[in-house]
Amino acid sequence: MSTVAFIALGANLGQPVLQLQHALDLLAKLPQSQLLQQSSFYSSSAIGYTDQPDFINAVAKLETTLSAAALLQAMLGIEAECGRQRTFQDAPRTLDLDLLLYGDALIRQDHLIVPHPRMHQRAFVLRPLTEIAPDIIIPGMGSASDFLPLVADQQLSLLTVSKPLG
Repeated sequence: MSTVAFIALGANLGQPVLQLQHALDLLAKLPQSQLLQQSSFYSSSAIGYTDQPDFINAVAKLETTLSAAALLQAMLGIEAECGRQRTFQDAPRTLDLDLLLYGDALIRQDHLIVPHPRMHQRAFVLRPLTEIAPDIIIPGMGSASDFLPLVADQQLSLLTVSKPLG
């Protein structure tokens, strides 16, 4: 049985736009999965550790028969392939992939929490997510669009407009 998952993409080292495009290509090639949609690319300031370049962000919609854990492992593999190094929390990165939603699942495991615990607090997640899924519900929380006014003060700039896949 397939599940629709939403994945946040972010990068601020190297060539972030190219990194995100490459990551989307790799997501599209995942086994037992189909990339259904991708958002526009957005530029955002760093949160947490702020002494670093701005990020380029997007969200992808993927249909998959992979389990949430297997999808996470595949995402970590894509990050590694793109040169991701985990030096400290909120560090600059060549690529960051976060599993935001996995169907309507509520998952609480040591290395996997779905829905992503801070997704409703981040404009760089909510804007691209609601762009491609305007009526999406965050399980256990409510409509993602209801959280947009709460992050309106976070600077976010539209860089590219999404194009239909295929």
